[in-house]
Amino acid sequence: MNGIDYTVRIDPGASHKLDVTASIPTCGATSVEVFMAVWTPGSYLVREFSRHLLSIEARHADGRSVAVQKIAKNRWRLQELDSADRVTLTYQLYAREMSVRTNFVDRDVALVNGAATFITMEQALAEPHTVRLILPPTWTVYTSLARVNETSDREFVAPNFDTLVDSPIGCGPAVAATFEAGGRTHALVDLGDRGPWDGAAAARDLLRIVETQQAFWTTVPYDRYVFLNCITESAGGLEHASSTVLMTSRWKTRTRKGHLEWLRLASHEFFHTWNVKRLRPAELGPFDYERENYTRALWVAEGVTEYYGDLLVRRAGLCDDREYLTELGAQIEQVQTTPGRLVQPLSLASFDAWIKHYRPDENSPNAAMSYYTKGCVVAFLLDAQIRTATGGARSLDDAMRLAYARYAGPRGYEEGQFRAVVSEVAGTDLSAWLTRAIDTTEELDYGPALDWLGLRFCAEAPPPDRPPRAFLGITTKNDGGRLVVSSVRAGSPAATAGVSPDDEVLAIGGYRVRADQLESRLEVHRPGEAAVLLVARREGVMGLEVVLGEPPRPLKLEPDPEATAGQAGRRREWLDG
Repeated sequence: MNGIDYTVRIDPGASHKLDVTASIPTCGATSVEVFMAVWTPGSYLVREFSRHLLSIEARHADGRSVAVQKIAKNRWRLQELDSADRVTLTYQLYAREMSVRTNFVDRDVALVNGAATFITMEQALAEPHTVRLILPPTWTVYTSLARVNETSDREFVAPNFDTLVDSPIGCGPAVAATFEAGGRTHALVDLGDRGPWDGAAAARDLLRIVETQQAFWTTVPYDRYVFLNCITESAGGLEHASSTVLMTSRWKTRTRKGHLEWLRLASHEFFHTWNVKRLRPAELGPFDYERENYTRALWVAEGVTEYYGDLLVRRAGLCDDREYLTELGAQIEQVQTTPGRLVQPLSLASFDAWIKHYRPDENSPNAAMSYYTKGCVVAFLLDAQIRTATGGARSLDDAMRLAYARYAGPRGYEEGQFRAVVSEVAGTDLSAWLTRAIDTTEELDYGPALDWLGLRFCAEAPPPDRPPRAFLGITTKNDGGRLVVSSVRAGSPAATAGVSPDDEVLAIGGYRVRADQLESRLEVHRPGEAAVLLVARREGVMGLEVVLGEPPRPLKLEPDPEATAGQAGRRREWLDG
């Protein structure tokens, strides 16, 4: 069987449309089935890409129409083929969902993602898939796909469907900066850049991240790498084997905080080049593109990556100790202030990604825990655990490299195998520690890590001239001038009083509260005060008695001023790598 050949027409003025023509092999059958993926690897939610399909038809080589019968939400049967060798499928997609996993076409940028674009067939998944692009002559194409030949910059080929899905295509009048690292060429492609994005500064710092991560892993598993940096006033990132899609704001490089946020995102996605794209949970391959692919190891795939994405920015010398510890402390604070940590174990958060992580609601903070955030914090504690057990001789760095040496490749690892590698590197059985941290909702113990590294938590007290403000435990939104409750934290004063999401807050203590006044009003109340909270619920007005609480104090992670020289040295080894 020959593969599938696609022609994709991109017209920036055509109301955000993609026109696709696919030449489908039939092997002489009288009917064949074709399908579209319902999700894309790296983003664990069934997204129903076929919902963007506007039209579909098929024809023989001589132009005669072929019957197309829809047989499922994402499947079609091409019938009465008269034993033809190939049939031409033509379809149109709406392309205006601004995300790293979908398609977007505008006047100055186009992003084409494989899972959201290419209809294929089961019999051809292992066959070559070629893509020819028709687009404005002033536009350039950027992708990690191989060119059909050296002279073609509009025709590309993937050896199989997996590679096609794993190779997003960026197009437009983009600015690209290339640099060499590890004997490989890398390109930072700034799509949609019209200023004031500082592409030179971004590329300069990105080079240091690439070099640091290559040194961390001691191997470079790709021939070339493309960073598709979409400057679209959006956010997010999605990893691929030899590329990544980033979305950012043009203003990010204008501030230190924004620039570091972008560097951490790029570092996270680039770390996936090894952790997930090569070293992956066994359940994530071969991919089933039509249903959920469950794994309990997303805490490794995403949580460990989150930990190293930030830490390796520090090791690259792009942020200082204070900036890194502030970021890690914010991750810890987020875990410790999320009630869902006491409800959902980390391994279950991984397994339930398909129904919870990408579909948060007003109760999510009370019922769920992010495998990104808690996974990052557990990775930090695990790193310190290994360092402590080995007297500083080994670390989680070594465990990641050993796991890569053993399990990177087509088969992947079972989660138990990864845990076994951790114990092996530590030289002691850490299975009980891992079970408590990953499979239960017991509180995490930070003491050993802080002691080994000479760190401490410092709960910042309010300034003496500003008494502590009152705390309700709600988040709100301004709904046309109405102060509406969007979520209520479990165990908070508001929860105890019976406040519910969608309640409209009218008054506190007999005085009206407007939509922009809640924070200032709570500043004049004191913790421990009793008050009546007047709310409107489904057009009925009721008074709820509430005892105002004290807000949680922000946790600041910092070096312990009383740390010994040994502790300070171990902290330096950890931060410097």
